[in-house]
Amino acid sequence: MKGFVFHGPGQSAWEDVPDPDILDATDAIVRVDTVTICGTDLHILRGDLPEVPPGTVLGHEAVGEVVEIADDVRTLQPGDRVLVSCITACGRCRYCREGTYGQCLGGGGWILGHLIDGTQAEYVRVPFADLSVHPLPGTLDSQDAVLLADIFPTAYEVGVLNGHIRPGDTVAVVGAGPIGLAVITTAQLYAPERIIAVDLAAARLDAAKRFGADAVAHADEGPEQLVADLTDGLGADVVIEAVGLPESFEMCTRMVRPGGRVANVGVHGGPATLHLEDLWSTDVTITTGLVDTYSTPTLLRMAAAGRLPTSSLVTHTFPLDRMEEAYDVCGRAAATGALKVVLGGQQHEVVAVRAA
Repeated sequence: MKGFVFHGPGQSAWEDVPDPDILDATDAIVRVDTVTICGTDLHILRGDLPEVPPGTVLGHEAVGEVVEIADDVRTLQPGDRVLVSCITACGRCRYCREGTYGQCLGGGGWILGHLIDGTQAEYVRVPFADLSVHPLPGTLDSQDAVLLADIFPTAYEVGVLNGHIRPGDTVAVVGAGPIGLAVITTAQLYAPERIIAVDLAAARLDAAKRFGADAVAHADEGPEQLVADLTDGLGADVVIEAVGLPESFEMCTRMVRPGGRVANVGVHGGPATLHLEDLWSTDVTITTGLVDTYSTPTLLRMAAAGRLPTSSLVTHTFPLDRMEEAYDVCGRAAATGALKVVLGGQQHEVVAVRAA
């Protein structure tokens, strides 16, 4: 089969790889139909996650069809159409029993496309399949469903829920890429007074307004002052970091009001300074997190009911065998206007779904 293989920083290829085999009694083999590229995949290619071994097939999000199950798999059958979650859960360790699947101690957590071969291939082995894939309703399109493997649970759990957004809050979202836009979408479930989006790209600020931001600010043009002006100098109740850079994190800590919350969602490849000399007396809460995907069933029901505009984030689609081209488009998002790039399904030619 073919898969997209990481060979070290800056080196990758769509190439022949061995077909996956059943290795453990809880495994399932899924024929991949639809995948997407995550910002974390780009971090791996840049060398920001040195624990990823060269030779790894990347990807941790997919929709596909179960083709084989191991002896201990009870809730799936060959032929089932499923969502492959970005997080794998053993279901037995302390963290899994608490619903904190991202911290699984039993061989799960974020392993697909990270510690073992992932989903950006024609087939993928999914460990602990009963807890790590979700059967899909026939009414839910693959392009909608695949965005529920990672981006929407991440935005919702690590951003909105960790930030404890409440009715009437002022919410600032720093970073209007795919995660930031998913934060803006799901934050509206909690009726904040206003959402302010901050980014460097005008096209992404325009997208933020389409997705429900009430105000936008260019990151180089005084966003902290805008937040202050809109809150009578108080600062935002909740600030969500959705970039993963030291300067964006530090900006978030300057935007938050005393007693407010900063929820970090961005993947950081280097250190950021925590200015405790300014923050120690302000009662600010800072949260970090890897998604646990406990919210995935809820989000799937919302998407199936048409209450979650997931595929609105998709700007480009490709067939699977155009993986290298898709990565190029995704990696040059400032030039291409890419938000989410989806591969697979029945597409045979690249399609620009929406102008930036």
